[in-house]
Amino acid sequence: MALWKNGTFVDDPWRTSMAGDDANPPLASGVILSLGEWLAFRDAPAGGNQMLGIKIEPGEAIDPILPDLGRLTLIALNFPKFADGRSFSKAKMLRDDQGFTGEVRATGDVLWDQLQLMARCGFDAFDIVDEATLEALRRNKPRVMTEYYQPGQTRETREGATRAWARRSL
Repeated sequence: MALWKNGTFVDDPWRTSMAGDDANPPLASGVILSLGEWLAFRDAPAGGNQMLGIKIEPGEAIDPILPDLGRLTLIALNFPKFADGRSFSKAKMLRDDQGFTGEVRATGDVLWDQLQLMARCGFDAFDIVDEATLEALRRNKPRVMTEYYQPGQTRETREGATRAWARRSL
């Protein structure tokens, strides 16, 4: 796996929780918990300045974590297969509706074709395992889309455009 963030590959400071592993306590800093683990341990005392993360599967609602967004540093949204787009909606809701400012990470079947759209929905980190996508990023392959009809997370309206839908890739 390779973590793509801010236009480059970076070292991942996070690790996934291994339930039952005493060396990896549930609320240890820098651990990504499953939703079930978070719900079981979220009331446990936590030390200050902990980096807490949660991984949400497509079939899981984000409602149970909304009261805890201020405690979370990372929310990983899984894409178990290319055609499952439910995590796009969750990222958009976390950013737009809830104002989450932490890292929103795409995991699972993250492919080159989706990266621009994922970023427009609010993802800012991508855990990539697909070799073709890794190669495209290493080669600095140009962006696929240059214009959009729908607004994204950033201001994209063309300078001097008279139509609100005239957006361009930045």
